[in-house]
Amino acid sequence: MTLPKNLISLFLVLVIARDSGLARANASPSVQSLNTHELINPKLPPRAISSSKKFEGSSDLVHLRYHMGPVLSSSPINIYLIWYGKWAPSQKLLITDFIHSISADAHSAAAPSVAEWWRTVSLYTDQTGANVSRNVVVAGQYSDLRYSHGTHLTRLSVQQVIASAVRSAPFPVDHKHGVYLILTSEDVTVQDFCRAVCGFHYFTFPSMVGHTLPYAWIGNSGKQCPEVCAYPFALPGYMGGGGPGSLSPPNRDVGVDGMISVIGHELAELASNPLINAWYAGEDPTAPTEIGDLCEGLYGTGGGGGYIGQVMRDREGRTFNVNGSKGRKFLLQWIWSPVLKACAGPNALD
Repeated sequence: MTLPKNLISLFLVLVIARDSGLARANASPSVQSLNTHELINPKLPPRAISSSKKFEGSSDLVHLRYHMGPVLSSSPINIYLIWYGKWAPSQKLLITDFIHSISADAHSAAAPSVAEWWRTVSLYTDQTGANVSRNVVVAGQYSDLRYSHGTHLTRLSVQQVIASAVRSAPFPVDHKHGVYLILTSEDVTVQDFCRAVCGFHYFTFPSMVGHTLPYAWIGNSGKQCPEVCAYPFALPGYMGGGGPGSLSPPNRDVGVDGMISVIGHELAELASNPLINAWYAGEDPTAPTEIGDLCEGLYGTGGGGGYIGQVMRDREGRTFNVNGSKGRKFLLQWIWSPVLKACAGPNALD
């Protein structure tokens, strides 16, 4: 999945919006907690990049198929975080709280929750019938404060960052359970970042790292391109003072709140297609359409045609659609359900 393609057609988005009522069957009955917040269905302008997508691997109308490869079914899924560059402690805490929320128990977060959102991902199975694990943990963290591979990374040097972390011994070589998540700070530029992608996932090459390991990279767009990678929390400058405004991020950090949606997207696809031979659509594994791509831009019921869908806004005006542990709130895009054959999210209202 190295070549971005055009946006999913408007027709598909409208079909998904029509079928989103099916997602209600996958939501928790306690979703009535939505009533404690203001519901909004904002219509926002087209993305700044209309001929390509924020995420890798999009294409037109295609059928999602299983290609007999593994999914991340071993429990727990161990996330090894690599903080490349300088990060504020509050930013690190926000992202780790999100990851911890994926497998939080039913009492640690109000519905609709991040854990309920991940249940759609857990519906994907391998050829033995084993589901993607619901247990996701932060198994280790490594900070590269010295920018050991420079302030500009290529796709290959991203793998060298992983190799450095593994050689430095804070991380084991975790073939069975491990996922390596490289997060670059807002002053690091990355090949194709902002222009074509905000995040991607793949697997490491033995020639680069010594092992084949699934990984994902996501960049902080806070200073470089928030209108592209932190949308809808930032809008293109050409919008000026006219039209609808950007939405208020749930944790008051445009760059990191935008990152979290991309992290969720990439983790969902990595879990269901870690070696690019499991769940994807299209005939070319180098440019697959995956379970996040099919729902890109949809966050709630009624999404499509420029609408992100029905989401929530708290008393301070911050926009979100799921709750996390420690009282956190997040805005996560919906994921394609293999059971419903539609985009699904725990905040569905129909």
